[in-house]
Amino acid sequence: MTTRLPLFPLNSVLFPGLVLPLNVFEERYRAMMRELLKTPEEEQRRFAVVAIRDGLEVAPSAPGFPDQTALPEHGPAAGFGEDPLKAFHGMGCVADAATIRERPDGGFEVLATGTTRVRIRSVDSSGAFLTAEVEEVPEEAGDGAGALAEGVLRAFRSYQKRLAGARERSLSTGAELPDDPSVVSYLVAAAAVLDTPTKQRLLEAPDTAARLRDELKMLRAETAIIRNLPSLPAIDLTRGTTSLN
Repeated sequence: MTTRLPLFPLNSVLFPGLVLPLNVFEERYRAMMRELLKTPEEEQRRFAVVAIRDGLEVAPSAPGFPDQTALPEHGPAAGFGEDPLKAFHGMGCVADAATIRERPDGGFEVLATGTTRVRIRSVDSSGAFLTAEVEEVPEEAGDGAGALAEGVLRAFRSYQKRLAGARERSLSTGAELPDDPSVVSYLVAAAAVLDTPTKQRLLEAPDTAARLRDELKMLRAETAIIRNLPSLPAIDLTRGTTSLN
């Protein structure tokens, strides 16, 4: 079963259960927030978040989108090509906007939370903002998720200590880490210093156990790198580029 939701592309990956703060300034996303504000506060104000594919050359978006005179050579997709679906990864995450505050300049400050994974089936760029037909992807536990979660938590704590030892900001806030395997898998995926394609792979894992196994291997490898090269800057440790949205 599919549903159609507003689509917010980002240069990062949103995971279920994770908080997403947004500073909305482009007109197409302002239009999206104005539309979401029409939904009563007691109901979920849902939109889909999807990561933009790394390495894809796209045109700069038009501040006046969907004004067709703004980017006449690129059309209504405004920076995502003739077929926007190809510009994005195939799986994203539904976000529930708990807070939408409009600023005096017309922009919005949004605080949303990831809820469920969705597969992006189609993208429509004909309106004031992008919309997508999405299909929910259930989260399956998989074999041995509980034991794997315990191992990932131990590896994650060691990873945090090594990052702190490398003079980097600790990822721990002092709060107790969760013990639910799926929550652990998403928290670690979001908190670890990984590039967007790697985070996307974790989002798309077939089940929680598979995601945890992947994370365990990566955490051990990253911890070994940090231990052996403690003076290497964090930007080099990520071995990838990060693009801002």
